Amino acid sequence: MKHFQNIVIGFGKGGKTLSAYLGSKGESVAMIEKSDQMYGGTCINVGCIPSKSLVTSSLKLKGKDLNLDEKKKFYKEAILEKRRLTGMLREKNFNMLDKNENITVFNGFGSFINENQVQIKTNDETFNIEGDRIFINTGSSSVKPPIEGIDNNPYVYFSDSLMDLDEFPERLVIVGGGYIGLEFASMYSNFGSKVTIIQHGPLFLKRDDRDVADEIESIFKNKGIDIIFNAEIESIINKDDEAVINYTIDDVKNSFCADAVLIATGRKANTVGLNLDLAGVETTKRGAVKTDDNLQTSNPNIWAMGDVVGGLQFTYISLDDFRIVKNQLEGKMDYNLFNRKNVPFSVFIDPCFSRVGLTEKEAIDKGFNVKISKMPAAGIPKAQVLKNPVGLLKAIIDEDSNKILGAELICEESFEVINIIKLAMDLDLDYTLLKNQVFTHPTMSESLNDLFNI
Repeated sequence: MKHFQNIVIGFGKGGKTLSAYLGSKGESVAMIEKSDQMYGGTCINVGCIPSKSLVTSSLKLKGKDLNLDEKKKFYKEAILEKRRLTGMLREKNFNMLDKNENITVFNGFGSFINENQVQIKTNDETFNIEGDRIFINTGSSSVKPPIEGIDNNPYVYFSDSLMDLDEFPERLVIVGGGYIGLEFASMYSNFGSKVTIIQHGPLFLKRDDRDVADEIESIFKNKGIDIIFNAEIESIINKDDEAVINYTIDDVKNSFCADAVLIATGRKANTVGLNLDLAGVETTKRGAVKTDDNLQTSNPNIWAMGDVVGGLQFTYISLDDFRIVKNQLEGKMDYNLFNRKNVPFSVFIDPCFSRVGLTEKEAIDKGFNVKISKMPAAGIPKAQVLKNPVGLLKAIIDEDSNKILGAELICEESFEVINIIKLAMDLDLDYTLLKNQVFTHPTMSESLNDLFNI
């Protein structure tokens, strides 16, 4: 049985970065990845990069009146460009590890035999390896809800498979009103699809402040996106070369047809088949790997990183998980989950929605004496220059300390501006620093002068 100092299961951001780091130190590393189409992880292959490539392509169609054939041609070209980009990055990521003589990449499914041995099943053989330390970085996958007719349905897609659809869907139904669903709704609406969102509950974006959620809902409705609330989907069936979605609202039966249905009802940690119990690794009630603040599992020689831990599912969190693990391996204990600071995120709708810190409701619930500042995106000169002066900017301030508690930005390039606010929050700076900061003009970031002028 071949022995390695380190075994990494999963080629995601945390796993590949850790492997490269350990390999550069001269340590032997076994990198196990079940699919040769997933080198680099979810982000590069079926997540952030391909979706943002398609978002960028879709924005080129704004304001253009194309016929159906022209839409189909443009969409096909966007899919081909997405494939080119992900293929290039996948190859670069594979080569980054494969060229290191200390790293061996295994293409197969890894599962535990015991606390320090892993079985690898490839297309051709099954064999075992052992390691002194093992790192789990297997990511997450789409949740499949118990809806009749979605199994083996040629018109039903999840986020990864929809982004590989060659044919332009004239009518797209999205099941789920969360952030993933919204991003795809905005993107495909810009491509020219007629988009309908079906969600279970009565509230749009229930975890966000009402004024922010209402602004996004208004933007979507102005784009022609329909949103159906309080719907219970009973079945999705095939009929006459299209999907028929059957649902009820208050026990009243409804149905309509679509060319494609996207299931966007959340994601779950990929732990099925790992045989974690054989390694003494505990899981949470939701099936994620349970860790301490240093990302160490119940087995002291096994760590977990990224989506499989069950926390925030962003590639930059997986990268930060690497920092935590690296810190511990180097014998340092000064950085862990407990002292990780503010984590911003962006939803790449049109215009982009970005958040960091607490919402107004969360801040009030925590007992802060809050003051709120809001401004319309139409008041930002650069938003006018970019020809998309819609949206809303909102800041939440602690009136007692002048510290920034959070921000919610719906505007062009909010994915960049939010990082400035995050940095000010991490440094525990007064909001007045941004109020009085000198920014270049015309830029979206100079809006912070006005947003924090309270």
